Amino acid sequence: MDPAPARHIPVTEIPVIDISDLRDGRPGGAARVGSAMREAAEQVGFFYVAGHGIPRERFEAAHAASRDFFARPLEEKNRVRINAHHHGFLRVGEAKMYDDARADLKESFVWGLDLPDDHPAVTAENPFLGRNQWPVALTGFREALYALFEAELDLAVDLMRAFAAGMGLPEESFIRTVDRPIARGSTLYYPPQPVGSEGEQFGVAPHTDFGVLTILWQDPTGGLEVQNRAGEWVTAHPIPDTLVVNVGDLLARWTNDGFSSTPHRVVNRSGRERYSMVLAWDPNFETVIDPQVVCRDGETPRYPPISCGRYVLDRFDRAFAYRRQD
Repeated sequence: MDPAPARHIPVTEIPVIDISDLRDGRPGGAARVGSAMREAAEQVGFFYVAGHGIPRERFEAAHAASRDFFARPLEEKNRVRINAHHHGFLRVGEAKMYDDARADLKESFVWGLDLPDDHPAVTAENPFLGRNQWPVALTGFREALYALFEAELDLAVDLMRAFAAGMGLPEESFIRTVDRPIARGSTLYYPPQPVGSEGEQFGVAPHTDFGVLTILWQDPTGGLEVQNRAGEWVTAHPIPDTLVVNVGDLLARWTNDGFSSTPHRVVNRSGRERYSMVLAWDPNFETVIDPQVVCRDGETPRYPPISCGRYVLDRFDRAFAYRRQD
């Protein structure tokens, strides 16, 4: 691992894209925004979105609820310990990004779609749609986090629609099965890292994301670092009223490696607590990820079709200690 600090870069090295034309439904907006998104996805794999339309108050409410939860005693947080559906609390030590990595220095709370136990989509094969766990002692916790989750689900679908338009594909090409997405909402707490530990301990170790698309809100503390094409680590600054969007491994695969799933990490060098909130967006479990959809002019798919859910589940089994223990 590289212990050197990341290079502090101008924000222009990671594009900031105004997506208001897309979100407002202006004629041609999906194609215009999608073209800029496509360029960023091909060249960087990361970009910021401005004009996303989600009110600042929604992030503030979810952030306040998250701080309240993570400040609670460990015994109380463990009452909603992560379950087999990957919903609930993960303490420090329960997640790592690859086999020989040190466990990430973070706590997480994870949730997904709220569906009743008797919903036909809740099956043994698809564990992501099982029961959520919400801490009953925290008034308004579920409401604040779930309202943000729903808003970001809508945003993710619009972004995927724009990606397709920007590639000259029908806008529904990536969103044909999104009525029961296996998306996960997460809120995360990073304690300050011990001085001098940056080379061997990370808030999140260097990795690429498993699924299709990641949408990130980060507090002003900073700590997200992205590996550029030259192999150096550069900072992804917090920019007010924007969200960070990045391509995951499944979207790179779906675009036949046209898009870049870029390594990134979190190093909390600030000496303060850091918080972030993430939507890891994937479509329905049964969605077939087939790069043939983007292949033109005789281009050969580099990957066979694969089930979205089975791919993500396999990656989960390798990344989360509780899955091996249970």
